[in-house]
Amino acid sequence: MTKRLLLKELSRYKVGTFADIIYRNALLYPESEAFIYESERITYAQYNAIVNKVIHALLKMGIKKGQTVGLLSWNCVQAAQIYGAAMKGGFIASPFNPRLAANELEYIINYSKTDTIFVGPELVDTINTLRPRLHGVHNYIILEGSADNMITYQHLLNDNPDHEPDITAEEDDPIGIIYTSGTTGVPRGALYTHSCFIDDARTFALNINVRQGDRHLQVTPQFHIAGNTWFRTFMYVGACTIIHKFFNPAETLKAIQEEKATHMNIVPTQLVAMLNVPDFDQYDLSSMKLIWYEASPMPLEVLKRGLKVFGNIFGEGYGQSESGPAITHMTNEDHEVVNKSGADQKHLMSAGKPDIGVQVRIVDESGNDCELGVVGEIIVKSKHIMVGYWKKPEDTKNTIIDGWLHTGDMGYYDENGYIYIADRKKDIIITGGENVFPREIEDVLYQHPAIHEAAVIGIPDPYWVEKVHAIIVPRKDAKITAEEIIAFCKERIAGYKTPKSIEFATDLPKNAAGKIVKKGLRVKYWEEQTRKI
Repeated sequence: MTKRLLLKELSRYKVGTFADIIYRNALLYPESEAFIYESERITYAQYNAIVNKVIHALLKMGIKKGQTVGLLSWNCVQAAQIYGAAMKGGFIASPFNPRLAANELEYIINYSKTDTIFVGPELVDTINTLRPRLHGVHNYIILEGSADNMITYQHLLNDNPDHEPDITAEEDDPIGIIYTSGTTGVPRGALYTHSCFIDDARTFALNINVRQGDRHLQVTPQFHIAGNTWFRTFMYVGACTIIHKFFNPAETLKAIQEEKATHMNIVPTQLVAMLNVPDFDQYDLSSMKLIWYEASPMPLEVLKRGLKVFGNIFGEGYGQSESGPAITHMTNEDHEVVNKSGADQKHLMSAGKPDIGVQVRIVDESGNDCELGVVGEIIVKSKHIMVGYWKKPEDTKNTIIDGWLHTGDMGYYDENGYIYIADRKKDIIITGGENVFPREIEDVLYQHPAIHEAAVIGIPDPYWVEKVHAIIVPRKDAKITAEEIIAFCKERIAGYKTPKSIEFATDLPKNAAGKIVKKGLRVKYWEEQTRKI
């Protein structure tokens, strides 16, 4: 690139694409840190050069614009570079969840039509067992280190030029596939374009008030829609992302202190883990401007503990794999009611208000709009919802109706426009003809000082058809009985909502985003029943 004609160079790529954003950052913030990963520190100029090398390598392999490039890896800086190469080179990034079983990976990789797959070192054995059944994959590349019968990523960087590729990315070009969790069947891929992801990044940048020079500590998975949007948004404004391969509560606190992180995205279980680090008070966390939580409801008692020790720097977002993800958010100003009366605190249990550029409605089974306080399905319209499900036109038709994305989430709204998530449709318990929303009961359970984590599900019952069942993880060294928990709930919620049975566990199953997976808890109770788990 040349500095002599800087403004002309800034117009090389189409506005509204991430090709433009990557190149813009390299020109305007060449020495600013883009990514920090373990001992590596990569500036925006270096990032652009690496992205170019990867693009040239893929083109040399015969990968064409519009083809799918797979990524099976835990968090790493190389994954961020593959994303960048897809964004700038016109490929479609297809990140896969490393936690999937071999048969699930076989399905999803073949479904994605992946031609070339980049593999993290921890996943080499897994991918090698699948090779005979991955019919469309022609190139296997290991991201870190080396492996037999795989191209090394470093070899690609060493053997290819870093000059700008002769490719034009358009706003409507597909850019990435984000997969659903598969809790209602096989995973489906939500397809996005540059235009979708740019609009979402712009919206999210406003939500979290990010500026060039801010530093995001990434502990959420890069293959997840949340991790993806944080990575994109910080790139969008030319800010820095500090990548951690895995979440470790003590290492997270240490990184905030040493790298002066300003922003972080977590799920409620991660906040609990950080608050329980024995020497929590020894860390200097004063650089933090925002702790954003999402993926599952934040129990009010956990939130209060977080606000007490971190201060009022919390924000909340609600979205899903198909929504881009931005739907609603709650600001730190919304959290200022924490020390007020219960009535004033009500909206702390909401998902916030609709984001700028997002329209939200709540409708009944006939598609009619629900009134204040009435539970219905949340439907969403914006410029950043998915284009549709990859290779699944019928599923797309049944999910996006007249431009409205039907989320499958149940909720209601209040007179101020705050939206409250009741539960997923599939999680609602119908006991004795009454609808029970597990989240309401979980909020009560988290108020008990001896309970570390809780999940509420419906299980078969010969009289009630379904009964309310709670799985409890007690705090370390806490002693608690089922009878005590049931009595505690009876004092706070209606009898039909109170758990009829209690189960104790040492931990709860979670997905890669840290969200409790209730399907895994239900399966043993419903294996021989007709309920869809």
